[in-house]
Amino acid sequence: MSPAGGVRCLLWGLTGWLLTMGCASASLYPLPVDGSAVVGADTNLTTVYEDTLPDLAHRYSLGYYEIIRANPGVDVWLPGAGKHLTLPGRHILPAGPREGIVVNLPEHRLYYFPKPGPHEKPIVITYPVSIGKMDWRTPLGATRVIAKITHPAWYPPASIRKEHADNGDPLPNVVPAGPDNPLGDFALRLAAGKGEYMIHGTNNPTAVGMAVTHGCIRMYPEDVAALFALIPVGTKVRLINEPLKVAWVDGQLFLEAHPPVDSEGQSVAPDLKQLSQTLKRVLGNDTAAIHWDLARATLKAANGMPTLVGIAATDPDHPESLQSAATQSPAIR
Repeated sequence: MSPAGGVRCLLWGLTGWLLTMGCASASLYPLPVDGSAVVGADTNLTTVYEDTLPDLAHRYSLGYYEIIRANPGVDVWLPGAGKHLTLPGRHILPAGPREGIVVNLPEHRLYYFPKPGPHEKPIVITYPVSIGKMDWRTPLGATRVIAKITHPAWYPPASIRKEHADNGDPLPNVVPAGPDNPLGDFALRLAAGKGEYMIHGTNNPTAVGMAVTHGCIRMYPEDVAALFALIPVGTKVRLINEPLKVAWVDGQLFLEAHPPVDSEGQSVAPDLKQLSQTLKRVLGNDTAAIHWDLARATLKAANGMPTLVGIAATDPDHPESLQSAATQSPAIR
């Protein structure tokens, strides 16, 4: 891997043959052998004059708001030369089975856990995504991939055509494949009851990482092309709403907080009660020293970066590490 370059490129065996992930593509990590839920590492970058945060997000497989929240106070479109940016690459894996595809809506991120072949080590591949906007929420729950479509045509339903007509932008009954098609070049159709939902590409990559879709899951063009090549029909998909993720690493308790989303995919205020319930559920019968001020600050900042908020009561290490974390955490700068 090459953290210094801000991307994670790795050659690995999958289903008996070798795949090379492009450097503009997803982040790929081996799953920790100790069962830990934390993968990856944050990296840093110094801007040049031409950089914008959306361009850097696309280049390093990050979402629009993901890079902005990791770099508060930096101008989105004119950061200027010589700015030192954080590229958030450390993630707490979603709870639940590590199989198939998992999309965490508040995180605006997709995780794919390919089934390892003989003598292969398990890995996870992760991509930023867009989700449904208000009145067009992305549904939650378990589903599966039922079809793979190359160069899909778009058949906008009557409700979407009405929305566009009301805005003075009428749509045809069919939008053929090509540069004007918002589905991009690849689509994975999901089983979704009465509606139709897909994981697909986009002709507007700047919006990846936002709540802007009509319920579908939108990806960077090169990301969906890479995922499309890996996914067999029948792959399990879980769509979850977990704004808070917590994990133990070597006796240290990390909290990753994202802006909570409501039933319509819109960001809402952080929930202190949910924080308390999440920490209690993870701790169970264990005891830990939790820095509650830091935990609350992490919840409020909701920048998506795992932050040390507690240590195990039996941890022999120095407890002052918590205080050090409180002064160094980007969540409370």
